[in-house]
Amino acid sequence: MALKSYAHGSGDTPLLGVTVGQLLDSAARRWPDNDALIVVDQGIRWNWRELRERARNFAAGLIALGLQPGDRVGMLAPNRAEWLVAQFGTACAGLVLVNINPAYRTPELEFALKKVGCRALISESSFKTSDYVAMLNELAPELAASEPGQLHSARMPDLRFVIRLGKQRSPGMFNFADVASKAGAEDFQALETIGRKLDFDAPINIQFTSGTTGAPKAATLTHHNIVNNASMSASIMKFTQRDRLCMPVPMYHCFGMVLGTLLCTSSGAAIVLPAAGFEADACLRAIEEERCTAVHGVPTMFIAMLDEPDFADRDTTSLRTGIMAGAPCPIELMHRVIEEMHLGEITIGYGMTETGPLSTQTLPDDPIELRVGTVGRPLPNTEIKVVDEEGHIVPRGEPGELCTRGYNVMRGYWGDPERTVKDIDAANWIRTGDIATMDEDDYLRIVGRSKDMLIRGGENIYPREIEEFLYTNPKIEQAEVVGVPDPKFGEEVAAWIKLHEGQTASESEIREFCKGRLAHFKIPTYIRFVDEFPMTVTGKVQKYLIRESMAEELGQKKSA
Repeated sequence: MALKSYAHGSGDTPLLGVTVGQLLDSAARRWPDNDALIVVDQGIRWNWRELRERARNFAAGLIALGLQPGDRVGMLAPNRAEWLVAQFGTACAGLVLVNINPAYRTPELEFALKKVGCRALISESSFKTSDYVAMLNELAPELAASEPGQLHSARMPDLRFVIRLGKQRSPGMFNFADVASKAGAEDFQALETIGRKLDFDAPINIQFTSGTTGAPKAATLTHHNIVNNASMSASIMKFTQRDRLCMPVPMYHCFGMVLGTLLCTSSGAAIVLPAAGFEADACLRAIEEERCTAVHGVPTMFIAMLDEPDFADRDTTSLRTGIMAGAPCPIELMHRVIEEMHLGEITIGYGMTETGPLSTQTLPDDPIELRVGTVGRPLPNTEIKVVDEEGHIVPRGEPGELCTRGYNVMRGYWGDPERTVKDIDAANWIRTGDIATMDEDDYLRIVGRSKDMLIRGGENIYPREIEEFLYTNPKIEQAEVVGVPDPKFGEEVAAWIKLHEGQTASESEIREFCKGRLAHFKIPTYIRFVDEFPMTVTGKVQKYLIRESMAEELGQKKSA
């Protein structure tokens, strides 16, 4: 009988039965004077004792304002010190932090706030092309005439408190610095009571899915989900209080908030934020000046750092490890990261927002082939299976949908029980939507997304396979493959290709490169050379926008 595609992670790392606030308490007790947070562009350097004190003062201030455990507090800001104060402060006060993408525009912000009933919002004043104060006044024009904390808005009925970052003042809003000053002795006493009663299985964080396939969903995570996911990953990478993590990925996403902040809190490592948003030069400066030992990012971030004009003059010899996730890593990139950035122990992580986020991860000493060709094995205390369309576990080596189960699976989608039941079954297995294979050593290979799979003339085609092949062309820096409608075959293969700087190629040249090396039905019918791809803020390519663009282009050509 063939071995089935089921595996569970084992290891020496036990599950922690603590809340986020208790994790911070432990860090401040064990490493009080060690660097906890360095924010380069803000000139901030706090140790663990100082970070805890600021978080608790802010938490007591939120209680003084009248917020109650379980209330939802939105956070709309790029990477800055206040993000961590808010993350830990809301956790200590038993509040549910709602992470809001800084790239959201007014309709998306309105959707997020209303979807989960935010009672308070902490907001940056502006960032890049977004004027958040103007957006909030559009959503709640009553702010202009309201006393801070007394908002009553027809359009935003749940929202009472708006807390803005920065020194300038806006009508109807508290300033972030004001909040801690509101706290009195009774509020700190209430904070202690909340801490004693808080259950680690309680919801603590709502993350909106990144929207690579459409409208976002509000994944609701618990203390237990995210504390243990961070702890398991830290153990795999052998993080200690001597490590220093350069963290350019956004805090609003699990990658930054869990695998950055909480991973360091569980191990005592320092968190280094190079800039408010990703800047390759700022990352390299931070790595060099702060002697970072680790760096997290999506492949496009590593490419940007390696392609910086003065990269060769930067000292990255302090680096050893980190996580690359969010998109496939070409083998050429992995070689450069290991050899040129000195990241000999870089790991590949796989997961989703709904699993807080990691389900699998490669080991620091895995051969490079496994760190490129696979997404690793299940994390400790995590189960994985690969199933067919009827839910039956497939034999090893056969493709099927990847499912996962364990402490890391979310509570559900906020206010959406139907969607929750659709994705999480009665046995607590969550469907990932990814097509994978499992080998005899429990390593997972992602071969595509179920929604990305295209069918051409009855042939099932997984875009990932074609993309991996195209990456073997030395001229190609990035390739994204999608299916587009076709009247004869149902779907045809389309590829968007970004060439390395200074390279040129033609469509016929790319097709010739594929001939004899890919099955004829996998060779792209449509090839477009592009300078950039539609991306989420976390660096994921939005393939549905590529499909829409190609469908529109081809439809217009047909009409013409």
